[in-house]
Amino acid sequence: MTHSGIARRASRIAVVVLLAAVTVYAVLLLASSAGHAAVLHTPLGPTDPVGPTAPTAPATPSPAPTSTGSGTLNLQINAPDNAPSSAVVTLIGITLLSVAPALLLMMTSFTKIFVVLSMTRNALGLQSVPPNQVIAGLALFLSLFIMWPVVSDINTHAVQPYLNGHLDFGGAFNAATGPLSKFMAAHTRQEDIALMTRAAGLANPASPDATPLQTLIPAFMISELRAAFIIGFVIFVPFLIIDLVVSAALMSMGMMMLPPVMISLPFKILLFVLVDGWDLIITSLIKSYQGG
Repeated sequence: MTHSGIARRASRIAVVVLLAAVTVYAVLLLASSAGHAAVLHTPLGPTDPVGPTAPTAPATPSPAPTSTGSGTLNLQINAPDNAPSSAVVTLIGITLLSVAPALLLMMTSFTKIFVVLSMTRNALGLQSVPPNQVIAGLALFLSLFIMWPVVSDINTHAVQPYLNGHLDFGGAFNAATGPLSKFMAAHTRQEDIALMTRAAGLANPASPDATPLQTLIPAFMISELRAAFIIGFVIFVPFLIIDLVVSAALMSMGMMMLPPVMISLPFKILLFVLVDGWDLIITSLIKSYQGG
């Protein structure tokens, strides 16, 4: 068989295969079109309705707070053993922390001690030595040392009975103000009590211990400031004499341009160290409260 015959036979086979493929594709296309048309012309009927779902049972409510017959709420702030709840104790602690600076300044010996120590520093001519933090810290711990019997009395007769449920808040407050009032009345001048009583338009109390707190606290602060300035004046006198002597000596030598403070400062510090000034001042402050 020649090459031309083979080529003609191969071309016939290819034409036959192509015609068969076209025929199969046409048949499949007609079948899919007919099925799609049948689906489109099929009528859709309505679906059956669905019945309603049954309601769920309500959740069990939590017990409501107890109320009195008049409709007002009765909130319990105490534990079952009549002791204050932890939330109330936390609230009272936060409140005391917020008003602690005012209580420390007005009702303790802190004001007098701090003023005396600050005036001592100024008498020496030292503006920032010792710094304010050191003076405040020393005054704080000295106040705690002086007020320790009062603090122990308050803890024994007010704080612990309240925490144990033996006293309510009002009773604990009255028990706590008793030792503080006694301490302040013992170190307050009667003239200052009379001044604040007249300013408030109240009748004179029968005794200093019977003075109400609203007049006793400012009278106590006035007395503390007066005593602090008296002690400060006594501390200033010897250092003032040293300044006068040094200034006169410099003027006699014609050194008027030399600041006297520069020469007198070492002598004042030396005098303060030789007489053991800090011990004398702190001892005097502590003894001033032991008399009451």
